[in-house]
Amino acid sequence: MKTSILLVAGLISSMLLQAQLKTTVVCPPFDVDVLEGTVNRIFTYSTLADVEKQFPCFTSATPETNGSTCGGVFFKDKDISFFTERNYIEIGAHFKGKLSIPLIGAARTSLFNVLGNPSIKDVTWDAYQTKYGILIVYFDKASKINKIQMSNRNAATLKLCE
Repeated sequence: MKTSILLVAGLISSMLLQAQLKTTVVCPPFDVDVLEGTVNRIFTYSTLADVEKQFPCFTSATPETNGSTCGGVFFKDKDISFFTERNYIEIGAHFKGKLSIPLIGAARTSLFNVLGNPSIKDVTWDAYQTKYGILIVYFDKASKINKIQMSNRNAATLKLCE
């Protein structure tokens, strides 16, 4: 009798100990292919569910509606955002990951050899036509790249979020 009571008590206490354990969500490293417009084979037109499945460590997510909001999956700690509702990926100056072409911090004058001539130029950004759509690079006051946006849309149909 004492043995069975001890066995039941041991099982209950081990179940309680397991209930307190929580796993830490681990994301794969972010590997951006600038010329293909992908991040770990996630495309600019991938769904919210696809991004959340591939990268479960997101810091926030906003549901998609009918195109009027900026629904997407956001990684503030890694400075990358997937605006799935508007079909573009944004990479900031503090991006924690790997770029196939090291654009963040690159000088504006060094882009011709890699990307060619921009299809649209402005004072603070250049847009390049790519095989997947458009690549927009933004510059700081020193003319160094501090933000990248990749989209499968063209300049006329692209809607960016604030």
